[in-house]
This record gives sequence, C-alpha cells and structure tokens, in this order.
Amino acid sequence: MEINGHTRLCGLIGNPVEHTLSPAIHNTLAEKLGHNLVYVPFHVEKGYTDDAVKGAFGLNILGLNVTVPYKSDVIGSLVAVDELAEKIGAVNTLVRCEKGYKGYNTDILGLYRAMCSEGIKIEGEQIVLLGAGGAARAVAFLCAEKGAEKVYLLNRSLEKAQAVAEEVNSICGRECISPMITADYEKLPDRKYLAIQGTSVGLHPDSDKAVIEDAGFYQKIHTGYDLIYKPAETKFMKLVKENGGCAYNGLKMLLYQAVIAYEYWNDVQVPESVAEDIYEVLKSRVAV
Repeated sequence: MEINGHTRLCGLIGNPVEHTLSPAIHNTLAEKLGHNLVYVPFHVEKGYTDDAVKGAFGLNILGLNVTVPYKSDVIGSLVAVDELAEKIGAVNTLVRCEKGYKGYNTDILGLYRAMCSEGIKIEGEQIVLLGAGGAARAVAFLCAEKGAEKVYLLNRSLEKAQAVAEEVNSICGRECISPMITADYEKLPDRKYLAIQGTSVGLHPDSDKAVIEDAGFYQKIHTGYDLIYKPAETKFMKLVKENGGCAYNGLKMLLYQAVIAYEYWNDVQVPESVAEDIYEVLKSRVAV
C-alpha cells in the first residue's frame, strides 16, 4: 500500500512488544479490506503509559491495543471504559472518541468468538479453570456472564482463587465460581468437563510442563482450551488428547481479539473468509 497524508495509524503499546504478531494481523486486514491504515508496535517504558495515551490522541492515532503490563494501568488515562472491561478490570483496546479514548476488552470477546467457531459452548457447562491471574480472572467473568453452570477455579494459592471467585460471584450475582487449590484436583466430582488453561505454564520455550500432569485428571476432560498459542500444541493439549479429549490452543483467540478491535476502530464487519485467511498465516508463523 502507499502511505500518504490520508493514512491512519493504529498500534500496540506495551513492554515488551517486539515479539508481537499483531502487525501481521492488522496490516493484512487493512490490505484485504482496502483501508489506508498502518499498524505498528510502540515500546512504552514503565511510568509513561499516560504520556503514551495522551500523545497518541494528540497525534490523531485512530486506535491502540494494550498488552502487558499496562492493561489495568491504562484505565486511568481513558475518558470512558466499556462495562465488560470495567468488570474485568483490564483493557486491551482503545477506541478514539471526541476527547480521548474509550477502553474495551476484546481479549475475552475474542476468546468467546474463537470458542464458538470451534463449536465449544460455555452455557450450561461444568468448567475447570486453571489459574487465578489476570487472564484466568477474565475467563472466569466470561464463564459467569455466558451462563456456565459451575466453574471450578484451581490455583496454587487458594487465597488468590478465593478472591477471584468472591469478586466474580458478587459482580455477576450468582455463586457459580468455586475456588480450589490445584493440588486438590482429585476432589473434582467424577464427570466430564470443559477445561480452560489460563496460566503461563507450558509457554514457549518452557513447553514441556503442564499445571497438572496426572492422566487421571485429563480423563475427566472432554475438551481442553489453552490460552497459550506457542507452542502450537502445549503439554496440556497433548495430555487432553492422549486421554481421549479434544484440545485447542489460543491462536484463534489472538486472531479474533484483533479482528474485533479492527472492527471497532473502522466501524466495519470483517468477513469470516478474511479472518480464516489470516488464521492460516498465523498458523505458519507459530508452527514449532
């Protein structure tokens, strides 16, 4: 594409950002949809988040994504926050408004769209959620909002799991999140579950580990979804498959969180055929 005086700019702020696949997604979307738009990463040092957001607005930047460690820090720099993002306490997408940016969380919307695309349902499900960090906390909200019957939240620290469960149950108005210490996984009722892996365990290059490695646990899992996308098949996924379940990685979540952000910025609907083309490109990028 030709960059000229009409080219709009979007980007990503975080630290680090050098590894990101987001430019590949957004710049391909712009090319396929014929938009005069360029997407670039911005490495923002600690303490400069507010400066970055205000500077972006002053420079007429159309929109921004936000990655770690600023998804919560950035909220104080926004003129408005979407209700879902406010509940989660994390923002990953900034949409330009009249006097600043409004914050959204397309991570969790992307996860839901990704799961739906694979035929995975949350409504009425019994779910095991591994982890109680920021990502798992957001997933707990999603499960509660989308009507999961029960979510067993397993974490090394029971105190942290209890804090997340209490917060989500309170905000959502029902007791659906049950905290457990990970070591007590054998106490899970004997049935089949959807399991969501929300920790960093198994992330490349430390890819030979899983939070739980006992085959007995995985025999209770009908479907496993790992938020990690590199490696393409995590140890968690391998164990799910070895014990008869279906398993998916987080690459489609990455794709769809970006697609939704792009739709917000440009007020468009990205055709599913375009999303599928970009997914094939992403798969080749993360293959190990």
